Amino acid sequence: MRGKRTVRAPLAIVVATAVTLAGSVVGTAVPATAAAAAVATTPVESDLAAKPWVSAAAGSGSATASRAIDGDLATAWVAKRQRAGEWLTLDLGGAYDNVRKVEVVFPDKGAVYQYVVDASSDGIRWTRVVDRTRAWVPGRGAVDLLTRPGTAYLRVTITRASPGAKIGVSELSAFNYLRDDLVLGADLSYADQNTARDGLTYHAGDSAQAVDLLSFAKNAGMEYVRLRVFNDPRDERTHEYLDPAYQGPERTAAVATSVKDKGMGLGIDLHYSDHWADPSKQAKPTAWTGLSFADLTAEVYDYTHDYLQTLVDQGATPDKVAVGNELINGFLWGSEKPQPWFGDPADWCYSCYFNNDPAFVAQPGGGLLWNYFGSSDPAERAAYDAAWDRFTTLQAAGIKAVRDVSAANGLHINLETHVIIDNGRLDRTLEFWNQFLTRLKAKGQDIDVIAHSYYPQWHGTAENYEANLHAVAAAHPGYQLEIAETSHPANDWDGVPVPNSPYPKTAQGQADAYQRVFQIANDLPDNRGVGVLVWEPVNWQEMVDWGNSSWPVLKVFPSVDVYRESDAEHVLQDTVYVATPVRRAPRLPAAVKVLTTADGSIAPVTVTWDAVPNRATSAPREFVVNGMTAFGPVTAVVDVVRHLAPAH
Repeated sequence: MRGKRTVRAPLAIVVATAVTLAGSVVGTAVPATAAAAAVATTPVESDLAAKPWVSAAAGSGSATASRAIDGDLATAWVAKRQRAGEWLTLDLGGAYDNVRKVEVVFPDKGAVYQYVVDASSDGIRWTRVVDRTRAWVPGRGAVDLLTRPGTAYLRVTITRASPGAKIGVSELSAFNYLRDDLVLGADLSYADQNTARDGLTYHAGDSAQAVDLLSFAKNAGMEYVRLRVFNDPRDERTHEYLDPAYQGPERTAAVATSVKDKGMGLGIDLHYSDHWADPSKQAKPTAWTGLSFADLTAEVYDYTHDYLQTLVDQGATPDKVAVGNELINGFLWGSEKPQPWFGDPADWCYSCYFNNDPAFVAQPGGGLLWNYFGSSDPAERAAYDAAWDRFTTLQAAGIKAVRDVSAANGLHINLETHVIIDNGRLDRTLEFWNQFLTRLKAKGQDIDVIAHSYYPQWHGTAENYEANLHAVAAAHPGYQLEIAETSHPANDWDGVPVPNSPYPKTAQGQADAYQRVFQIANDLPDNRGVGVLVWEPVNWQEMVDWGNSSWPVLKVFPSVDVYRESDAEHVLQDTVYVATPVRRAPRLPAAVKVLTTADGSIAPVTVTWDAVPNRATSAPREFVVNGMTAFGPVTAVVDVVRHLAPAH
């Protein structure tokens, strides 16, 4: 993120220590309006049929197939051949391992529809997942539960319908849930500053249960911790070296051991700078400023190799390493990046040390020249290509160092490259990945994970970001994708959403925003979204409820529950469709089904229904009746019709 700085004076006092000790989203998210302290979190669920990359095809009447996934019950795919055996196929655009629920709604409310649903991974071989060929109860649809990893296609075939009933589908939905292997965690780099406030502890509800933050983070459900590394940490403004050297190699290595001791995943984010490296600034570490390009390349390899070997030797082998941070503009900027980088004295980093010392640009580095992107001028194009070559040469050196350490120790450490997709600049990010991956492979290296930050104020709405992420994934199918940084404030107390976001600055808004981001990663086709990391959840737009804390025990907003409560342990058959004649009480089912995700078992569960409203069936209409089960609420959609259609 840009300018990773504290935003309020009270927070700055404990910025280091705060991290030291360390509802439901269905389709389009709905803004939360709950008070800051009242948070409702339920498992993330999304209808894949609403995704822009999902399409529908039909055996006949294909021109109307898209109406079955337009979110409008008033429209429908209608088969051109009105006969049994007509089918509609949903192409999910890739395979999914956690599609657990399918909903089919038909055009005629009082008719009987008999049908099957088949699933496929390749569109050729099919497996029956729903069989309603013996259904005789009139109703315009049904919800069914399933377990089938690798589902890429769903096909509804209507095997029989009441005489005169329209053969077609109004809506076909496929509901996706968070995978167990989607890793949810946080950047907790400030964990090395625990000497500032010895004994600082955290709790969610009961101060008697307060623990150090790494224990708290694990108990809260965080599975993974990312730690940044500065070469020789110094203050950007004062230019002074830090003592202690917070987030330097030694202190970060000590925290890395603690993370591994907790049994959590570990990511190492090498900045190759003495302080923040992000899209607006990528300064060489001071010790490297005078190096020729060849020596700089060698230093990147040696530094990376030695540090990774140190971590391995102390039993803190990282699961993943990022060679640089937010590299959309390159890194280790040198003579190709003219000064001043912050040319306006009003800019917050105008006086940063690297902006005032000409040594930083005395030799070439790895800065990219986006001003020449798309230029037809031969000289500009040559400079553009040369910058790319330097950047990928430096990157290849760092990546090779990680691969060499891995091979020498019989390990596999994933390599990640982390950039951004600025709002309205997808073209630049697509160009980045095309240039980067092509040139990196030409140099004999490659990465495992494509990573991006997501901050709505800079990177656009969630819908825009999801479309951009999908575009990157589609362009480069051989890579996993991670949302390496995201954040949303919980305690600015004005309740107003951040730019490009519907979510207010409350704990509920924070929880909803994070669940939406979890959903985006999880819904990438072919299960390629591998994780989401919240940026500094106690230091930046934090989860700490400062107003209700008793120092030194800090109370955490219940939005932290998103880590544990976003996974679905059970999936409920939460909607039933019932048709009844005028002036006749509807027959509501005594039980619905529930699926246990751990083993895929499906069992009945009793429903307690609210009373049917008086005179609800006195004339044709639609109304709902709410019910409750041991696993959550159920809704009965009741259609009152003049006559039920005969079954045959």
